[in-house]
Amino acid sequence: MLARTVVRVSQTNKGRFASVAARAFTSTAAVSGNVPVDFEHFSSGWDVDSSAVGDIGKYHIETFNKISPQGLARFPSEKYEIKEDWEQNNAHAILLRSHKLQESEVDVSIRAIARCGAGTNNVPVARMTELGIPVFNTPGANANAVKELVICGLFLGSRRLIQGINHMKSLGEQGLAKERVEKDKAMFGGREIVGKTLAIIGMGHIGAATAREASALGMNCVGYDPALSIESALKLPRDIQIMDSISSAVSNADYISLNIPYIKGEGGTHGIIGKDVISHMKNDAVVLNFARGELVDSEAMKDFLDNGSGRYISDFPDELLWNHENVVLLPHLGASTEEAEETAAAMAADTIQAYLEHGTIKNSVNFPAAALPDREKGSIRLTVVNKNIPGMLATISEVFATHGINIQQQINVSRGDVAYNVIDVDPNIVEGGSVDLKDLQKELTMHDGVLSSRILFGRPGVGYARNINGQYFV
Repeated sequence: MLARTVVRVSQTNKGRFASVAARAFTSTAAVSGNVPVDFEHFSSGWDVDSSAVGDIGKYHIETFNKISPQGLARFPSEKYEIKEDWEQNNAHAILLRSHKLQESEVDVSIRAIARCGAGTNNVPVARMTELGIPVFNTPGANANAVKELVICGLFLGSRRLIQGINHMKSLGEQGLAKERVEKDKAMFGGREIVGKTLAIIGMGHIGAATAREASALGMNCVGYDPALSIESALKLPRDIQIMDSISSAVSNADYISLNIPYIKGEGGTHGIIGKDVISHMKNDAVVLNFARGELVDSEAMKDFLDNGSGRYISDFPDELLWNHENVVLLPHLGASTEEAEETAAAMAADTIQAYLEHGTIKNSVNFPAAALPDREKGSIRLTVVNKNIPGMLATISEVFATHGINIQQQINVSRGDVAYNVIDVDPNIVEGGSVDLKDLQKELTMHDGVLSSRILFGRPGVGYARNINGQYFV
């Protein structure tokens, strides 16, 4: 029998933590063993009756932007409910594309955030890490779409196609197209890319794919990537030359493709293509920026374009360069294909499902990768997010030992300031031991350094608890 009660809690705090209601769903676990485990599951939200929060027993997914229906279809309807706006603020995970997410939009009940795309600069990742919320992306989902646009950029930078198109429109309006076309075509001369050198800065999914295509088109490729993975290296053309710096990579390049992430702060990539790097470039080099507009110092680029015959092709707005004669700006079309949007949405959906249902972490930008084999039948899986400080693993393990609960399998991994645990426990309690799982979860969660815990057992969408500044939210 499922008993449902409503407990209202009011607490002044930051963002949406201002007013939270705890809805407790109590039942007794039908598990093997001498001692049945009583447990409570929780689903957080605002001060509303639980009958108004959506389908009980489903995971609630909140979407921002228009997410591909084919991707969203990966969520089985019997387990998931998807809405653009959860009026009662009872979402469990967020899916978004380019929406600039504010902390105030992240409810206390949010377990995870997935960006349908590679970049996550529209998500406050550092703050989400502090709150114990993993942020996922979909690396490689849009690689082919962006790669194709980079190849298009090679031709836009080699032949004055945009100017030629606009000129033909003007002649057409005057009725002079046939009369002037042969005479005026000399105004739009260009060069071929065969035999030219392409410098690829950043050789991840997009950079490696670009290198392969450019090599197939007869170009000579050089590359730079201090974090080149084995997976990406194996996808590079055999004759690519790897350089030891950006400056050395661009020094003899006719074309330069930027494929690196935008990272703010000291040691980041903001304005990395500035005066120093540009000073090493050939005066007729073509720079292709389909990564992030902030990578390029606009003032330095303008000076380069004003004093040479180089060109800049970018997929991002630029208030200084938008009307320069040697600049072509596109409205962020890199991943704007049906195929890329479907693939990214499907990857994001699969990632969220794996995390919510099994505790698996893959393609997170702020949490360590983690996966345990499927839990044994009848066992109970818990996850714990904690600060990465000494003694936490022992503290967490001691909670189970104190109550006579055996840990069947466990993984503990860390990344930066956060650590993550997936723990499968045997519901059989040793003689003399006793536990109510709801009490155990509270004890576990309220240890100093623990950020949140989940019980992955029973009804979908419940079993989540958080430690927010010493306050227990369930």
